[in-house]
Amino acid sequence: MTEVEAIAHKLARQQKEISVAEFFERNKHILGFGNPTRSLLTSVKEGVDNVLDACEESGILPEIYVEIKNHEDGECRLIIEDNGPGIIKKQVPHIFGRLLYGSRFHAIRQSRGQQGIGISAVVLYSQLTTGKHAKITSKIQEDRPATVTELAIDTNRNRAEVISRAIVHWEKPSGTRLEVSIVADYKRGKRFVYDYLQSTSIVNPHAQITFKEPDGTEHLFERTSETIPKKPIEIKPHPQGIELGTLIKIAKGTKSRRLSSFLKSEFSSMGDRTTKAVCEKAQLDRGLDPKKMSREQFLTLHKAFKKVKIMAPSTDCLSPIGEILIKRSLKHQTQEISPEFIYTASRPTSVFSGSPFQIEVGIVYGGSLPKDKSVRLLRFANRVPLLYQQGDCVSTAAISSIDWRRYGFDQSSGKGIPSGPAIFFTHMSSTLIPFTSESKEAIADIPEIESEIKLAFRECARKVQSHIHKEVKRVKTREKFDLITKILPEIAKKSSDMLGKPVPSLDAVITKIMDVIWIEDLIECEKTSSKPVQATLFEDSSENIDGGWITKSTILVVNYKNMPQKFNLYALIPEDAVVGTVTPKPAKITSRYIKWNLDAIDPANKVDISFELAGLDKGDFDENDLYIENINASYVIGADKWEGE
Repeated sequence: MTEVEAIAHKLARQQKEISVAEFFERNKHILGFGNPTRSLLTSVKEGVDNVLDACEESGILPEIYVEIKNHEDGECRLIIEDNGPGIIKKQVPHIFGRLLYGSRFHAIRQSRGQQGIGISAVVLYSQLTTGKHAKITSKIQEDRPATVTELAIDTNRNRAEVISRAIVHWEKPSGTRLEVSIVADYKRGKRFVYDYLQSTSIVNPHAQITFKEPDGTEHLFERTSETIPKKPIEIKPHPQGIELGTLIKIAKGTKSRRLSSFLKSEFSSMGDRTTKAVCEKAQLDRGLDPKKMSREQFLTLHKAFKKVKIMAPSTDCLSPIGEILIKRSLKHQTQEISPEFIYTASRPTSVFSGSPFQIEVGIVYGGSLPKDKSVRLLRFANRVPLLYQQGDCVSTAAISSIDWRRYGFDQSSGKGIPSGPAIFFTHMSSTLIPFTSESKEAIADIPEIESEIKLAFRECARKVQSHIHKEVKRVKTREKFDLITKILPEIAKKSSDMLGKPVPSLDAVITKIMDVIWIEDLIECEKTSSKPVQATLFEDSSENIDGGWITKSTILVVNYKNMPQKFNLYALIPEDAVVGTVTPKPAKITSRYIKWNLDAIDPANKVDISFELAGLDKGDFDENDLYIENINASYVIGADKWEGE
């Protein structure tokens, strides 16, 4: 054997498999355990995420208890307890003591965790830094006892090592309690933990979270919704954006013997028409056996996906928060700053790399927010807050690329994070969040995602700009009106006294000076838990709504022009609202708006309009979004020009 051959054989003998647990043992910073401050937040985050996913899948309103006990030498005892379904005894070691073990990795649907690393990484970090074992208490049924498991992780085998097991009495009907000791800097990490839990309550309005600090101080983040989010349904991959290698892999594992049935059975949004169009564009026989296709044939098929218009994937796999709940949560969590208004916007479902996603944004404006500082960014993905790596996130890049000066914000050179009294909220729902790293703190710069974020924020920004302009215009007009109604009557009265004649009507004079159509609205909420409300849905259909709040909207339209005015008025309806009594009778009601055809309103005359909405909580609808049609919008104060559906 030559010297070179001997070296080659020696090197071959040195090669050995590395377990995933052993890898992360040496590279724990990759998972977000880079320093004691981050480690505390990551541990809390992974535990709370697991609880929320488990409760939602079981249809349980989450009640989460987080406690931190601060010990000496920088060691903290972290306790996370929930009211979820619990974990069966034989699964506890796998879930808490085995990395890359989970039920969601291959499922194409929205979920917080997917890799099966999170909670087991917390147990591993605890073991590495303190040498102590994790303690898991779990109960799956009210009339059965709880199981307490103490375990460690064998990093060489990536398997749990059960130290002890015991049966105990636990008063909770069901749930799980995790106790781990970790090296953490509580003094520095305290603010981040609080911010994380507060942010989590914003995007999970159905969850109630209690946070107990080492000194005994308790913070309660109350739920603002009693509705459990819609459970995402698993779907098949979407053909547009799927990678060539993945396409070949799916074909090799399919049970279909024909290309046409392969496309329809293995992918979403592929019906008979679309399948035929794709095969024709690729110039492939629909009867081909996908397992026998060559790489060149797959390549032409892959290119054909991008050339044929394919319907967007079903949104059943996603569980977005919804504009109403986002607004409700933001209002609840920012009530101390008394914001002037909150606007939200959501985009239709889109696709990147075969994965469907949806963007929701919101802007909290005014109140006691500082005007001379950069706006605060709240970033979320699949209902999970993203607190670190803001500069590396696609949402930050999208916001920075918008010229916010057009919308009334300060921004040097039209690029970068703008300054102004505002909070910007961004949430991405997807079957696959493209995080920049395993610590899951920033979303990768994907062009399709950035485009959707920009479109959503521009829509929101236009609402902010319209609101500000409308308020400025309304204030100036009201000042003018108040001035006229105070001075003119005094002049008329003195003139009448001097001439010994009756005081003349000033309506025509006031109308001539004002020269506007004045629209003003008032919104009130009434508790109606004891009586049913007759609700008109659309056109002539109806249903009864029992209990809850009724939102009453009153709109006053006054003609301060010197000619009769005839036009159409639109009032937008918030999502999930049910329309009740409407006066006068509208010309049309849809799921988006109510339309009135207002007959000619004589000068100095007014029209009163009112409608009721059910299905909303108090404060969900606090300002009308009004539009006018068939009249010059510059004449009108309080409504914008209707641009059509």
